[in-house]
Amino acid sequence: MTYKVVVTRDAEENLDNFIKYLIVEKKNMQAAENVLNDFDTTIESLKHVAGSLKLCENPKLRQLGYRRINFLNHRYFMLYRIVDQVVFVDNIFHELQDYENKID
Repeated sequence: MTYKVVVTRDAEENLDNFIKYLIVEKKNMQAAENVLNDFDTTIESLKHVAGSLKLCENPKLRQLGYRRINFLNHRYFMLYRIVDQVVFVDNIFHELQDYENKID
């Protein structure tokens, strides 16, 4: 099964902030490009594997129907939910962030 993937505005802002940090603060354009490429690869993978990944273990996130997919080559991940055949990527986090307390 192939899912349609929708990246929400919040997730786009999360990604933009990570990319801006790499470019402006770290002055590393190559790292920013690598993260963007990894994002694209993860989205492509998500189209095919979204339903096979388990629900989050955190009870609050599980109740909201969230699942997690890690970027292949970087320490970022997406929280997403599935509605019918559509995957909604609601947030993107770095693995060191306290993401469980940022979800409403």
